[in-house]
Amino acid sequence: MNKAFVKEADGSAADEDEEALAAGPRLPAGSKNYMTRRGYDALRVELDQLVRIERPKLVETVAWAAGNGDRSENGDYIYGKKRLREIDRRIRFLIKRIESAEVVDPERQQGLEQVFFGATLSFCDLETEEEQTWQIVGVDEADATQGRISWISPLARAVLKARVGDVVRFQSPAGMREIEIVDVQYL
Repeated sequence: MNKAFVKEADGSAADEDEEALAAGPRLPAGSKNYMTRRGYDALRVELDQLVRIERPKLVETVAWAAGNGDRSENGDYIYGKKRLREIDRRIRFLIKRIESAEVVDPERQQGLEQVFFGATLSFCDLETEEEQTWQIVGVDEADATQGRISWISPLARAVLKARVGDVVRFQSPAGMREIEIVDVQYL
C-alpha cells in the first residue's frame, strides 16, 4: 500500500512531539523531575506491569493472530500491533521519567513552617471563604481528585516559601485569586 494512505511513524521530530504529548505532562525545560516516593513507586509498578505482564501477553496474541493468515483484515493482529506500539511508547516514557526522577521525601523537609515540594497546605480563598487542602507533588503524580497538585501549577508556584498566615495573590485559570495560608504539614 502506498505510504500516502497510511499514517506511519517515520521517526521525525513531529512523531517524537506527538509521543511526548501522548505519554504524559511535560516538565519545564531544564528542571528536575521531582516526585515523592509514592509517585516514584507508582511509576515503577506501572513499568513492571507493562514489561512483565501486559506486553508478553500481547506479543503472544499478536504472534497467534499473525499465524492465522491474511493480516490485512485480521482484527486481532491489527489491534494487537497498535496496542503494542502504545505499550512500547509508554514503557520508553516511564523509563525516561524514572531515570530522571529526583525523589524528595516530604518527611525529611527542613523549614517545616514554609511551603516546599511535598507540603500539604490548607488555605482559605479570601473571596469565597472556602477552605481547601492540597499536597504539592510531582507532575506525574498530580491528581486533583486525590487533592494532589503538580509543583509546576500556578497555585503551587505562588505559595512556594509561604508561611501560615501569609496572603498570596496569583493568577489562576479562573482569574486573579487571593488566598490565606491556614496550615502547612509534611505527611
